[in-house]
Amino acid sequence: MRVLVVEDDKNLREQLASALTDAGYTIDSAADGEEGQFLGETEPYDLVILDLGLPKVDGLSVLKAWRKEGKTMPVLILSARDRWSEKVEGLDLGANDYVTKPFHMAELLARVRANVRRQTDHQSSVLEVGDLRLNSATGQVTVNGAPVKLTAYQYKVLDYLMHHAGRIVSRTELTEKIYSQDHERDSNTIEVFIGILRRKIGTARIITEKGLGYRLIDPADAQ
Repeated sequence: MRVLVVEDDKNLREQLASALTDAGYTIDSAADGEEGQFLGETEPYDLVILDLGLPKVDGLSVLKAWRKEGKTMPVLILSARDRWSEKVEGLDLGANDYVTKPFHMAELLARVRANVRRQTDHQSSVLEVGDLRLNSATGQVTVNGAPVKLTAYQYKVLDYLMHHAGRIVSRTELTEKIYSQDHERDSNTIEVFIGILRRKIGTARIITEKGLGYRLIDPADAQ
């Protein structure tokens, strides 16, 4: 899952990026509204964390521009404690959630997970496809109760496939979702990750749809 952080406070921006990266998300960040608005309009994000008090272009104007352009990704706004009117306006403009500064990082991460789940129609932080389970809160993956050890990128691929289980996900889509904007992207590595995942979770769980992409299934449903 790919998240954009738009925050002008360097320390907070880096703390958010670090915590989200540790939680398995792919992170892009912007220090002002102008850059943030551009990234939100040109890159495919699963969620945006948007500060309202930004230089160059304020957060509310950025949000308004995104919604006017038809961008539907969930937006979680960060607001100062004494600016309740901005929170109301942000929600009216199409924000999905808000967190008031100062906040506990655990709360923000929980809100990120909840908004991503709502976007993909999941009700729990534990994703299940047959006996394959992924706990997005702890990062633990198991098959029939046995833990499966994955690298960061293998986890990102599996996490995205499980959030979209049953539908075909193209190699291009996966590449866009697991790599940040400034990372050198090589779609051929996706095949490598898929091959490793098949060995670790079971070959029959990930189907290659020739020329289209990959689909995660419960092998029991295919029998």
